[in-house]
Amino acid sequence: MGNAQSALKMAAGLFLAIALITTAVILFISAQDATKTAQTSFADIQTELSQTAYTVYDGTTVSGSQAVNALRKFQDKGEFGIQVITGKNPAGSWYFKTVNTTVAVGSAGYGSISSSATTGTLVKAMDESNNDYINPSGKFKAQLIKDNSNVIRGITFTQN
Repeated sequence: MGNAQSALKMAAGLFLAIALITTAVILFISAQDATKTAQTSFADIQTELSQTAYTVYDGTTVSGSQAVNALRKFQDKGEFGIQVITGKNPAGSWYFKTVNTTVAVGSAGYGSISSSATTGTLVKAMDESNNDYINPSGKFKAQLIKDNSNVIRGITFTQN
C-alpha cells in the first residue's frame, strides 16, 4: 500500500509540474503577442508625435506672422524646405533647402531635396522693400510637401 501511495503522489506531482510548465509557456506566448502589439502601437504613436509639429500647416490658412514663425522654427531641420509665395513674388522663394515640386505628386522625385541653394533669407522676409517680404497680417494657405515615402519634406505658404 505504501508503494502505491508514493506512486500516486509522484504521478500527481509530475502532472502538476507539467500543468505549470504548460501554463507558463501559454502565458509566455500570449505575452509575446501583446508585446508585439504594444511595439506596433508605440511606433504609430511615435510617428504621430513626430509629425504633430507640422499638422498646424496641413491645408490650413495661417497669418504671415505664423509663416515667419515657421521659418524660425524649422530653420535647423536638416532635409527640409519652406517655400513662400507672396503677392510681390509669385514664383516664390525657397528657404533652407529647395524641394522638388515640379513633377506630379506621387511620381518619382516628388518631394525630394533637389538642392541646398535657396533664394530666401529671414532678413529678406522681414524687409518691407524686398519682394520676399512676408506681411505679418497677410493670409497664407499652408500645404505640406511629402515625398514618396510619406516623409514631410517641406511646407508651401501661398498668399491669398
